[in-house]
Amino acid sequence: TLVQASKRLTALVTNILKLNKLENQEIKPEYETVNLTEMLAETVLSFEEWIEKKGLTLDCDLDDVTLVSATSYLEIVWNNLLSNAIKFTDAGGVIGVSLKRENSWYTVRISDTGCGISPETGKHIFEKFYQGDTSHAQEGNGLGLALVKKVIDVLGGEISVESEQGKGSTFIVRLKKHA
Repeated sequence: TLVQASKRLTALVTNILKLNKLENQEIKPEYETVNLTEMLAETVLSFEEWIEKKGLTLDCDLDDVTLVSATSYLEIVWNNLLSNAIKFTDAGGVIGVSLKRENSWYTVRISDTGCGISPETGKHIFEKFYQGDTSHAQEGNGLGLALVKKVIDVLGGEISVESEQGKGSTFIVRLKKHA
């Protein structure tokens, strides 16, 4: 419908602008104390209806973590990764969200039992406009993961993906305890 097309176009333009500003370092993150555990829990709750509608099982394992970071930046990351996990997982699948303390890092893993990605796709997944699974192309614009990668870079963290076709994917975000 026209409304859906309009929403997609708005999302595309918004993402392009955010990415452009981040790349040109026009916007600086505003750092504050963030309860990462609560933030992840709230993000999961915001997708609860969609998770239930698809009949997915949710597996959460969150350590109690507070760090200094940029809330609005982190929201972009969790929303993108979680919505992708749900989008690419068939009914009856499992979505996992974990948060662990690992030495001087906090590690967030967002996993799914979805379609997975090929090694070739994995090499390009964080590039602008790259879409590995074109069957879902109408639902996205190929900018989400590029934006996520840029945000993580700006925050001084790391992001990687482990995936097996037909078995699912796990996106691993590592954030330093001190930004």
